Amino acid sequence: VNIASYSGHNSLRGRVMGDNANGPASDADIEAMEQLLLADLEAGALGFGTGLEYEPGIHSETDEVLRLAKLAAAHDGRYISHLRSEDRWFWEAVDEIIEIGRETGMPVQISHIKLAMKSWWGRAPDLLAKLDAARAEGIDITADIYPYTYWQSNMMVLIPSRDLGDREAFRFALAEIAPPEGFWLTQFEPEPGLVGMKLTEIAERRDMTPLDTYMALAAESVAWEERTGEGADSMIGTSMTDDDVAALFAWPHTNLCTDGSLVDRHPRAVGSFPRVLGRMVREQGRFTLAEAIHKMTGLSARHMGFTDRGLIRTGQAADLVLFLSLIHISEPTRQ
Repeated sequence: VNIASYSGHNSLRGRVMGDNANGPASDADIEAMEQLLLADLEAGALGFGTGLEYEPGIHSETDEVLRLAKLAAAHDGRYISHLRSEDRWFWEAVDEIIEIGRETGMPVQISHIKLAMKSWWGRAPDLLAKLDAARAEGIDITADIYPYTYWQSNMMVLIPSRDLGDREAFRFALAEIAPPEGFWLTQFEPEPGLVGMKLTEIAERRDMTPLDTYMALAAESVAWEERTGEGADSMIGTSMTDDDVAALFAWPHTNLCTDGSLVDRHPRAVGSFPRVLGRMVREQGRFTLAEAIHKMTGLSARHMGFTDRGLIRTGQAADLVLFLSLIHISEPTRQ
């Protein structure tokens, strides 16, 4: 198995700032992060990666991220980012990664691009126009995507304030990002018996509204994490459209990704590649087989900066997967 990694901002921040990581970084903190990032780059990291919607990266300012990104650029690295927001402030988050590409001059990639907020559904053309304009400016911005209309994360990621009492934020999340009937638990340590249940089912069991149930579950999860120091919950939310997913996948600069764990209730970890071949190519005819395979191989390699693999060509690494496409022939043939 071939493995390559970016140096992760959240890991650097946590290592340097410890218990203070969920707050602003000082110049000394950033300088210490730069030293760790430099060591990673010299050890072979592909570049610098951020998860700005999650702790502790959500507490960083763009200037902090930009300083680290410039260091990666100076060492021929690349930048990849789970954007700071995939819903409320999505367009501002896209502007942020474009600005990082503009300021550093290095390739930048949006990790698992999506239009995850109901009010943004159908605006894939607007998003692609923004990205194309950036590329026309000379910014090498690309993206990856998984072929599902539902995602997986934890409950509090939908609450940017991280305030358990922010009722409006919880209401907004259910109205715009994860509807109660499309919201189900894949991990819940405080009450494991709820795993696999939808929020509507849990609300009915507890004789509560979905909103009050969501707030209660989040509070129970946070209390568990504070007590044990371990992650307490994971959830799947349905909040995209097939047409938007297909339009973003069709962009010439989008490659396929998984974004999943090998042991997971979300099928994307093992299902992303066959889903594209079986559904989007064979059943829906949205793409040719050659187009789909290129987005899985050559384009992915290019976006990671690999020049010695991803194509069948003399001198390339022979990382090959062979599969047979069986064609039914109804008439006897002499050929």
